[in-house]
Amino acid sequence: MAGWYAVIILLLAYVLSFVDRIIMSLLVIPIQSDLGISDTQMGLLMGLAFAIFYVAIGIPIAKLSDEKSRRIIVSVGIFLWSLMTAACGLAKSFPHLFFARIGVGVGEATLSPAAYSMIADYFSQNKLGRAIAVYQSGALFGGGLAFIIGGIVVNYAINADSISLPIIGVLQPWQIAFIVVGLPGVLMALMMLTVKEPKRTGMKEEFGQSVSIKNTVLFVFANWKVYMAVFVGFGMLAIPITTVFTWFPTYLQRVHEVSIAESGRVLGLILFFLSSSGVLFGGWLVDYLKSKNYQDSFFRVGLMAAVLPVPFSLFVSSLANFDITIALLCPFVFFASMPLAVGPIILQVISPNQLRAQMAAIYMLFMNLLTAVIATTGIGFITDYLFQSDVAVGQSIMIVNLFSAPVAFISLAYGLFHYNKQLTKG
Repeated sequence: MAGWYAVIILLLAYVLSFVDRIIMSLLVIPIQSDLGISDTQMGLLMGLAFAIFYVAIGIPIAKLSDEKSRRIIVSVGIFLWSLMTAACGLAKSFPHLFFARIGVGVGEATLSPAAYSMIADYFSQNKLGRAIAVYQSGALFGGGLAFIIGGIVVNYAINADSISLPIIGVLQPWQIAFIVVGLPGVLMALMMLTVKEPKRTGMKEEFGQSVSIKNTVLFVFANWKVYMAVFVGFGMLAIPITTVFTWFPTYLQRVHEVSIAESGRVLGLILFFLSSSGVLFGGWLVDYLKSKNYQDSFFRVGLMAAVLPVPFSLFVSSLANFDITIALLCPFVFFASMPLAVGPIILQVISPNQLRAQMAAIYMLFMNLLTAVIATTGIGFITDYLFQSDVAVGQSIMIVNLFSAPVAFISLAYGLFHYNKQLTKG
């Protein structure tokens, strides 16, 4: 019971982190209008700002999670990213907003590596896929809620008048939206303290209680073929759903001329139901195949997820008919969400306890760098400099999604081969 309570609290924290993260994708047009920034700069704000934070301190924080109280680390992280989301509402220029978004990245840097490690200590391997999938679904529930509730909040905010506050000065409606969604996180930080720290399991005796950076590097290099396949393969598989979270609201607003509130409602409902069910299905499928003695079930599900969204990628952001676009978006979102829990699951299985949070942090470093550079920033760059047209954002989304699929498939096929080779030796 304590395990599922922890999963629920961690899921709620993950929901909150995605609400704080995704709100910006609904605010692209008013932010650009007020600050005069380009699509490329918006891509940097939505993606690379998070990745920079990971490069700087994500792995050191994960190392602390492998040694110290994970619930305390997560609680502090929630408090900090919530304050930094509110700080985005005080930004008056692109640099100010960029550095505030780096601060929001603390949510990902503290939350998921510690959460994966805690869940792996609470659950046995035959239940781990479902438990991590439930936690991972928080990202999709959060994304859905961010678009639904955020669309309402943003629509209300941008139709409101600016306000003037002492010391702070004038706040535009989009700035108010950031403050409104950021501050509730302070309560979530207190809730995290009610979670019990689980006893660590799966310890590798030769490592002792703590693993030096040197030994961590040596362990990764000794198993680099499988780890690299996971980092690159599942990182690339995160790109299609990232394009939905970041640029699809702008695509619907620019090309199909729907309002911010309508784009939020439509995307929110699809993500809430189909994305969350997709990630739960992926976790269930891993456990099901494992029960049928497929020890490489993680890679098999990943390979499926690399292929299934491709037919929809060709048309989901390139058709003029709004109804057909939404009809294609539904299966695209479901299949693109399938692998989101699978990468973290395999890392918890193949890594000793003393390295679980660090391996998760390295994985998320790869995932955030790949999605930030290729998806969020890449789409903005292609739209600005290749097509040189705002309404070509749909074609940019299609190019990025079609590029990610074969790279992911090749990486995971390579990982499948070497993982089975290791199992045979064992």
